[in-house]
Amino acid sequence: VYVWDMDETLILLKSLLNGTYAEAHGSSKDVEKGKEIGKMWEKLILDLCDDYFHYEQIENFNEPFLDSLSKFDDGRDLSDYNFDQDGLDDANKRKLAYRLRAAGYMYEKGLRNIFNQDLTEKWDHLYQMTDEYTDGWLSSARSFLDQINILVTSGSLIPSLAKCLLFRLDGLIVYSSWEVGKVQCFEWIKERFPNVEFCVIGDGWEECEAAEAMRWPFVQIDLRPHRFPGLTLRTLGFYFSIVY
Repeated sequence: VYVWDMDETLILLKSLLNGTYAEAHGSSKDVEKGKEIGKMWEKLILDLCDDYFHYEQIENFNEPFLDSLSKFDDGRDLSDYNFDQDGLDDANKRKLAYRLRAAGYMYEKGLRNIFNQDLTEKWDHLYQMTDEYTDGWLSSARSFLDQINILVTSGSLIPSLAKCLLFRLDGLIVYSSWEVGKVQCFEWIKERFPNVEFCVIGDGWEECEAAEAMRWPFVQIDLRPHRFPGLTLRTLGFYFSIVY
């Protein structure tokens, strides 16, 4: 089971917005073009969160994974449920569970069943433009996801689900370590998949330390020299063989 960090590993956004991706490649990349691409992604992510995931209502109620409040969900039909007038508050876990279930439904549905033709074309164009600008980073990362993959992000859950959809990482199981930390997320993952081998892939110290705490191999992704494209399943196999 591969356990992935999201930001600056599977996808690039912050390094586009602040220019560090372009700077890591010297004069071969246009810094301003990278920043403009990042701003377009940022707007698309925010619009998706607000328009389809009720994010304005729940941005202060982050949960570590979609099923974390399932015990409070009574299974009510939500097809005609009015999320704007149900009076969500801090104490009502059932109403929050409804929103997580609705978010999970949208996540499973996929953007091609949500977006109209204009939005789909805009999204496709932005993805291709980003992939070209980053020398195939997005498509190369996507090619690794045929195995069992889990994503653990330090960002909040709902925007992370939106990013997964937009960056074509559909189907990943997502955990948010925003409040609980990555070690806790890794422990949940180990409980969910007993008696298997794990490999952590990321760009930061937090997932590295969490991997060490679990005694799992860790593969670092960095911009200089960048690992996508170039990292292969064969290379990951070497990390497995050292630990297991």
